[in-house]
Amino acid sequence: MAYGDRYEMVCGIETHAEMATKTKIFCACSTEFGAEQNTHVCPVCLGLPGTLPVLNREAVNLAIKAGLALNCQIASVSKFDRKNYYYPDLPKNYQTSQYDMPIAQKGWLEIKTDAGVKKVGITRAHMEEDAGKLIHSGESITSSAGSSVDYNRAGVPLLEIVSEPDMRSPDEALAYLTSLVRILDYAGVSDCKLEQGSVRFDVNLSLRPKGSGELGTRTEMKNLNSFSAVRRCLEYEAERQAAELDKGARIIQETRAWDEERGMTLPLREKEEAHDYRYFPEPDLMPLRISPEWIESARRGLPELPAAKRERLTTLGLSAYDAEVIVAAKDVALYFDEALPTCSDVKMLAGWLTSELRGLLNARDETLAACLVRPPMLASLVNMIKEGTISGKMGKTVLETMARTGRAPEDIARAEGMSQISDAGALAALIEDVLANNPKSVSDYRGGKAQALGFLVGQVMRLSKGQANPALVNQILKEKLN
Repeated sequence: MAYGDRYEMVCGIETHAEMATKTKIFCACSTEFGAEQNTHVCPVCLGLPGTLPVLNREAVNLAIKAGLALNCQIASVSKFDRKNYYYPDLPKNYQTSQYDMPIAQKGWLEIKTDAGVKKVGITRAHMEEDAGKLIHSGESITSSAGSSVDYNRAGVPLLEIVSEPDMRSPDEALAYLTSLVRILDYAGVSDCKLEQGSVRFDVNLSLRPKGSGELGTRTEMKNLNSFSAVRRCLEYEAERQAAELDKGARIIQETRAWDEERGMTLPLREKEEAHDYRYFPEPDLMPLRISPEWIESARRGLPELPAAKRERLTTLGLSAYDAEVIVAAKDVALYFDEALPTCSDVKMLAGWLTSELRGLLNARDETLAACLVRPPMLASLVNMIKEGTISGKMGKTVLETMARTGRAPEDIARAEGMSQISDAGALAALIEDVLANNPKSVSDYRGGKAQALGFLVGQVMRLSKGQANPALVNQILKEKLN
């Protein structure tokens, strides 16, 4: 941050999350992604004359869940409004949204920063319908000669979550978005598939002189759909604004586009204010009344959220790092919890899941959901290694076979003749042979060359065809040598 000695970044983010309903917010059209263009449409979501909207109850339920997960106050009375603007992807020439009476407000979430834990405020969360999607002829809107419109997405239920301008660096912005998206994913509010546009970000950024308490003039960069794009956009726009301020120029309040290919922001239009949209209550929808019973029902429907899961895993004995690795991905956390009840070593289970199994799946380009190694099977494998039935090295071989065939670890080990020798008497006999046949190494070790022990262990392992228990071999060798 070359500008950091002179200016402080002020950043707020509007997150648009498509809610995980099967049908659109005001009609029965499917929300399924990837259909042929303009096939999931009807007179309602196309805004044809004479049609009336009917509110999707599940969309409201998911919005309540999101508000609760983000520590928001849920409104007992909420309403929809018409947000009037003209754009090709908006078939009605207005968007049904919420303005002065959103469903949730005054919340927060916590992020970790170099200075410690920080709360980022949530101003509000409101429901609205998504617009259609412009299909540009070029790489981006700024380089296209023309665009067509796909209205499949028009009417998909959105939850717009507006943060306070509490973030002061790209790192803080990324920590906020990572935490927010993870919460929405765990709560089942959205599928959070950024690559499909399920979650999109509008980033607002301004600079102010270091030490100043006043806000500067902001610009808004719309429709960013990846964390990396948010980081690069913030870094570029902050430097651009700093350069303008350094030469005495005035920052224009405007909407800018992020050009991913060129790595820069480009002006689109002057930034609108609320009055520019001429909001008024939606006459075709009654005010929404949310009872305390509905709110409590939604609260009971919330699963264990990331922060609570992370805390629980550390109380089980995992390090903060291992707990974070598991919680970072919902599918990994669910897999871990399913394997946990039958596993004898929580730390070993974490290691085999996050390192060995996920590493194997990455190499095979497979997902955890499609993996043939189901959670109880991994727990059984860990138990076998913990009990000394097989060695860790054997375990890796067994895991590879499990992933390829879906067979149980016990069956594989039995069929392949894998069993770890942990009988002290049997090992003592092997060790006696190794000591007798390697007098120089014995002499070297007793003369102070500690590395000679490793050679002798290796000889025992070779003689046992890799089946000797390494820890027990080390123990018996040291006893005999000393």
